[in-house]
Amino acid sequence: MNDSSWGAPPHAGSQAGYWGPNDQGPVRGAAPAGPAYDAPEAQQTRPMPIVPDVPAHGGHQDDDRGAARPGGPSFRDDTPFSDASFRNESLRDGSRRGGDAPYRDETSSAQPPAAAPQNPEPMPDAPQPAPAPQKKSAGRDLGAAIGVGVGLGAVIVASLFVVKAVFVGVIAIAVVVGLWELTSRLQERKGIKAPLVPLAIGGAAMVFAGYFRGTEGAWVAMALTALAVLVWRMTEPPEGYLKDVTAGLFAAFYVPFLATFVSLMLTAEDGAQRVLMFLLLTVVSDTGAYAVGWRFGKHKLAPRISPGKTREGLLGAVAFAMVAGALCMQFMIDGGTWWQGLLLGLAVAVSATLGDLGESMIKRDLGIKDMGTLLPGHGGIMDRLDSLLPTAPVVWLLLVLFVGSG
Repeated sequence: MNDSSWGAPPHAGSQAGYWGPNDQGPVRGAAPAGPAYDAPEAQQTRPMPIVPDVPAHGGHQDDDRGAARPGGPSFRDDTPFSDASFRNESLRDGSRRGGDAPYRDETSSAQPPAAAPQNPEPMPDAPQPAPAPQKKSAGRDLGAAIGVGVGLGAVIVASLFVVKAVFVGVIAIAVVVGLWELTSRLQERKGIKAPLVPLAIGGAAMVFAGYFRGTEGAWVAMALTALAVLVWRMTEPPEGYLKDVTAGLFAAFYVPFLATFVSLMLTAEDGAQRVLMFLLLTVVSDTGAYAVGWRFGKHKLAPRISPGKTREGLLGAVAFAMVAGALCMQFMIDGGTWWQGLLLGLAVAVSATLGDLGESMIKRDLGIKDMGTLLPGHGGIMDRLDSLLPTAPVVWLLLVLFVGSG
């Protein structure tokens, strides 16, 4: 039934749909005594008329054919109303009078009303106000992270510019703690028993050998550490030997050998400035990635490895590191120029990001969030070394190419 035709005057060719007298005489199907709707002879898609006032119930309009009139006030106005309200009114009146309720649909007035569903769907809840937008969470205890970072920075700077050998000892301690965290997580999560004792002794030896004997000393210490891992594991049953020594060799390369390049940087005359620049660029790269990614990050960089990292964050790391690199090379390194700093900053941003993703891959394989809990707000030592370790050989090599080994 088209609601838009309710109350519209009839037009030429549509008199069959008007129930009432006109200038051409009665129309077929019109009731003799009133404007009742004759259900058996209803036509389809017929426009509704304007129904005049009718007498109260009990008159001769209530014939014996079972036709029912709408109860309550007649349709005196021309204002259309909804089909739902019309159907409800008709059904109520029909149920009171015992007859078939008229006006049930457009196709057949004799059709019985549809049965109510056995399990009607509940009415939808009223629309709730939209929740207030929440601020982004930084995902860590920034107060603790900043406090620990400042404390570590003070120790590093003090040892770096007072006695270089003391700083080498700081590197060795960090290496040993990092090896302990890595081997402990491997054993807890995978049952892999990488020998810690030869790794710790050989790792510290690598760091000192790199400072006192250069690259040759570092390579010799690495080879001896690998041999010690193979021999040490022979004291235990052969089951799992291959995976244990493989994990040990990986740990020896990943932690102490890469850290040795920091000792190699320190051997130059301006070694303290080189190491400080290396640390600053890595920290600035991480800070730029964190700040930009947290504020503007929308596109994931590597969602399977580290869902929190974004492409916007990588661009922030590159921009921050390049600016810092240009300033550091121009004002901190003898013979350095700003354009070399731009290249150095770009390389640091890439290597630091790859290092971070590499450790994230390890932690995902192990099913852990952090390598340790030693540093509040940061996790473990390995969670701070993840970007520094792969960046150390990159910075060492570029500085040797740009300004020499010095």
